[in-house]
Amino acid sequence: MEAGKVTLIGLVGKPNAGKSTFFKASTSSDVEIANYPFTTIGSNRGVAFIRDECPHKELDVKCDPNNSRCINGTRFVPVQLIDVAGLVPGAYKGKGLGNEFLDQLRQADALIHVVDASGSTDLKGNPVESDEHDPTEDIGFLENEIKMWLYGILNEKWGSIVKKVENENNKLLDEISNKYTGIGIKKRSIKLSLNKTQLDQEKPSKWNKSDIVEVAEEIRKQSKPILISANKVDISSEENIKKITKKHQPTVPTGAKAELILQKAEKKGYINYVPGESSFEIIEPSKITEEQKKGLDFIKENILDKYDGTGVQKSLEKTVRDLLNMIVVYPVEDESDYTNKQGETLPDAYLLKKGSTPKDLARKIHSEIADKYLYAKDAKSGRRISDDTELKNGDVIKIVSSA
Repeated sequence: MEAGKVTLIGLVGKPNAGKSTFFKASTSSDVEIANYPFTTIGSNRGVAFIRDECPHKELDVKCDPNNSRCINGTRFVPVQLIDVAGLVPGAYKGKGLGNEFLDQLRQADALIHVVDASGSTDLKGNPVESDEHDPTEDIGFLENEIKMWLYGILNEKWGSIVKKVENENNKLLDEISNKYTGIGIKKRSIKLSLNKTQLDQEKPSKWNKSDIVEVAEEIRKQSKPILISANKVDISSEENIKKITKKHQPTVPTGAKAELILQKAEKKGYINYVPGESSFEIIEPSKITEEQKKGLDFIKENILDKYDGTGVQKSLEKTVRDLLNMIVVYPVEDESDYTNKQGETLPDAYLLKKGSTPKDLARKIHSEIADKYLYAKDAKSGRRISDDTELKNGDVIKIVSSA
């Protein structure tokens, strides 16, 4: 992912897996939620958040969040979430909303696959009896759809690729990269994939279909990493959760509906609850009915206590932190007061790849600042840092530029 690009997570899954509920719980946006296939027929985008410990506590100052928010010392850093059109078998052939699905998919840096862990919907998303469908089939099905989509792009031009490599001495890496440029797959992902397969890059004419499919599968893993959100844990058997976890890592047990209920109760002033926490506090017991109390108790005992939270926030954070290997960095203009030009303290928080340097941070802020970059300082220590310093999570950095 490029330094200046906004982090975009694709929310994927078959109809009725709870994808729209997950999206709404993540973004506090209103999307249509109903129990039939293709409820989500368009590209729903929203802003979700990942948590980070705000440096204002360590620095003993009061922060003024601008591009993020701070709740009780926890900074909520924004990412974009796209609720991709419902997936059905044969999407890579254009079936159902396949073309729309794949068009939206290409934009994502990583994917959260919402799986109905209860097994109460079939492969097409139609309701069936609980546990009638094996939810692990959904995982392989999605991976195969993406793999075959990537294979189709490569196979269509394979003759041309072979000719240019073997007759015109072009590099196979360059030729394959050219074919995937339009769907946002970076050259480094393709290079890693080719090296891992250990196929003969000088003689692609010797490759058979299974070899091309193998390369497509490796490119899928490198360019579209997937986290499984095993949803509907409140009605799922523990056996199903174990099967899904064994089938795919990382997997996060999730109760998206419970998260939505807790957020609504918090907005109405019934409870104190921060997204991602494993507990809540009832503010005034007299304000809630006995039925509401039973519902909250059920969520606490069967989801929060059992899985250390609803899993919605954890799914987002594991995707950003573990799959995309990202850190949070805080840029400032005045390193002594940790403020920007407007005097706001620690106003912004940016996500960067692990291994990013001060110049990468400058590029994230604005291309002109990066072009006229001079040097950077660590605001916490007050010391100037080298241009190749690898930034750490929670760093507060001053960028000095002639821009």
